[in-house]
Amino acid sequence: MRSLLIALLAISIFITGCTAKPEPVSASGIPTSTPFQPVSGNASDSLYTGSAPTPIFLPTETPTPTPIPTVTLPPTFTPTPVVINPLTGAPVSDPALLNRRPMAIKIANYPRYIRPQSGLTLADHVFEYYIEGGLTRFIGVFWGNDSEWVGPVRSGRFFDENIQRMYQAFLVFKFADPRVLDYFKTTDFADYLVVPSFGECPPFPLLEERKIEVYNNSYFNTVKWKDCIEKNKLKNNRPIIQGGIFNDAFPAKFDLVATRVYTYFSEYSYHYWQFSPEDKQYIRYQESDDMHDKPEKYAPLVDRMTNQTVHASNVVLILGYHTFGNNFEEEDEVYHIDLSDSGEAYVFRDGVGIVAQWHRLSKNAPLVVTTPDGAPIDLKPGITFYEVIGTNSYVSQGDGEWYFHHATP
Repeated sequence: MRSLLIALLAISIFITGCTAKPEPVSASGIPTSTPFQPVSGNASDSLYTGSAPTPIFLPTETPTPTPIPTVTLPPTFTPTPVVINPLTGAPVSDPALLNRRPMAIKIANYPRYIRPQSGLTLADHVFEYYIEGGLTRFIGVFWGNDSEWVGPVRSGRFFDENIQRMYQAFLVFKFADPRVLDYFKTTDFADYLVVPSFGECPPFPLLEERKIEVYNNSYFNTVKWKDCIEKNKLKNNRPIIQGGIFNDAFPAKFDLVATRVYTYFSEYSYHYWQFSPEDKQYIRYQESDDMHDKPEKYAPLVDRMTNQTVHASNVVLILGYHTFGNNFEEEDEVYHIDLSDSGEAYVFRDGVGIVAQWHRLSKNAPLVVTTPDGAPIDLKPGITFYEVIGTNSYVSQGDGEWYFHHATP
């Protein structure tokens, strides 16, 4: 384009020089200059309108560069690895606690004046089962937490073998019926029996503020138990424990509402779990009087150690065979509760109820729960409470309330 303009200009000069000068014309007849049009042909995109360009002045001195501030990089951050408790699906406060053998500790529920108990909110799993005379007892599995007070600790039962084996735990109890104790001593877990003796090992302190009989006032100190293990050179290696399947997400595919779950072991022992939407936990309400010619009466069950109400992320009702070894055991209600193989179950979490099956895949593995067709059921991270009732028990539900009535052979 530039060469074309030069050529045209040269021709114009040549023609002007060879012809006569034109007649003068008025100023009104002089056409205005036409702006230069861009190659695109778009008049609105004019690059130059004929006005003088703005002059550009180059600097005569080299400018002083602006100094760059010194940047101090933060120290390298090494995140602390999160260690998950296989029994709760939640982070453990002290990973070192899992490098030991769990403790399965018997905890009384009767007589009522022993309440509030200590340690129930610090256990990973808690089992409640029928003993005799219409009463129940707890056995708490402690692995991811310690507690200076757990109890009151009471006597052992045949059922406790299930828990010892499932968690490969030290079995902590306060004596037992000779039929039970003599059998325990013949088993392959006899070295893991922990019962009171003279001295501070094992640590069974008395709660001095309670002026009650000694056999209802002994507790267990899981912190001091470590010193006793070292002193007596006991085996305290971490067992291989198959963890559960956990998921904090709401189980949307299950639509059976479960805001309250009642369990009636007898007219003397009954309770319910109330779902709290704010806490996303089931809160335990324990009977405070019997129902013998009286209406039901409840009060929150409190943990003396933490001052919290007893709560659970999951409440699992499992049905197991209750049998007697002979007529003598039947007269004394010395039960054998079979938790081998599988059976009927009901899982409660996040305010919903799930019809399920429990499975014990091996004698040294905790229970797992599935749907009746075998699909795994995710538990909510946190404490799981297992209510063990007989296979002859019956259940009903409606309007978000579930009712379980324990029945023995």
